[in-house]
Order: sequence, then structure tokens, then C-alpha cells
Amino acid sequence: MIGLDKNGIAKRIAKEVKDRYYVNLGIGIPTLVANYVRNDISVEFQSENGVLGMGPFPFEGEEDADIINAGKQTITTLDGASFFDSALSFSMIRGKHVDLTILGAMEVSQNGDIANWKIPGKMVKGMGGAMDLVASAENIIVAMMHTNRAGESKLLSKCSLPITGVQCVKKVVTNLAVLDVTQNGFTLVERAPGVSVDQIRQSTAGELHIPAHVPEMQLD
Repeated sequence: MIGLDKNGIAKRIAKEVKDRYYVNLGIGIPTLVANYVRNDISVEFQSENGVLGMGPFPFEGEEDADIINAGKQTITTLDGASFFDSALSFSMIRGKHVDLTILGAMEVSQNGDIANWKIPGKMVKGMGGAMDLVASAENIIVAMMHTNRAGESKLLSKCSLPITGVQCVKKVVTNLAVLDVTQNGFTLVERAPGVSVDQIRQSTAGELHIPAHVPEMQLD
């Protein structure tokens, strides 16, 4: 695989988490972000199933099957964590009390549209909380692989899959790059270690703006 693995993507996104942030972590790669947040800042991770104060994943043998995230993975909780029903959880989200939302996606368009809930022909349980998250959050970062299994770009001029939210994504972090979503399309901010600008250009179907100097990601 070229570039970062899933943990590498999560590690880079963790650098976007600031002190005293309330952060919602979506299913998939985003759940790994809690493992890499700096120890010298205070962050509250929220899960839409009703948890505030999530910690890293538990070590093998220390899991508690009653404590899970929205993806039904076992999690740990930090001192002072709280549990509540979905109504209160979504009141937090809809009331814009979450500073940063980190989501996975199947496609992102160059104007910030996101498709992350349905693949035609596949059985799905529904859009879930993603609809509320993208409609309410003002700071959304997408964590995903740059291309699909067929090698086709997932950063497009226009999404081909059913849309979850329109013009809502602010930043995308993939295995190849960090990109800002602007009014003029994707802007390349950083490239993954060992990845060239040309590789990123060839893997991006949407409009891509490349500055004169593109630094390599610093993960440590």
C-alpha cells in the first residue's frame, strides 16, 4: 500500500485536535484518533450512541462488552465520563456543542459534499447519525483512503453515491495527502511520507490546486 495505513491517517488527524475540544468520532478510521491525541491537552470524545469521555481502545482481555462506541466496538472511558440516551446525544450535536467531527467517507466532492452511508445494491441499516452530524457540525474532517479497491479516486468533481451532506467537509486526510476543501476545489496541503505530488495528482479526480511547495507530513 502506498502512503499511510489507517493508523497513520488517524495519527495525522489527531494533530488537528486542540485543547478543550469536544470531538465526535465516526465509525471506522476516526475511532482510532483517540489513541493518538497528545497527553498534554484535555479533549472530550463524544459518541452518538450516548458516551462523553471516550478513551483509547482497551487492551486485549480488558474489554467491557457493555461499553461500546457507535460502531459497536468496545471502548474505554476516562475519569468523569458520562452516559446518556440518544435524545441528549443528538441535542449536543444539533445544538452545535461539538467542536470537531471526524467522519469516514466513500466519496468527497471538490465542493465539500460527502457520501458516506450507502452503496447501491448493498444492504444498509440507514443513514444513522451521519445526517445530523454533517448538517450541524461546522468543522468536519474526513478520514479515508484516497482511492477505492479498484484504484479509482474517491476525491471527485461530483459524488456518484447518495449524498449525506452538501458543502460541509472542510479537510480530507487520506493515505496519500492532507487536502483542504475550498471554493475552488481541493488544495493540497501535505503529502504522506514517500508519496510524490504526481502520485496525488494522478489519484485525484476532482479539481486539485497544488502550491509551489508541498511539505511532507510530520507524524511525530
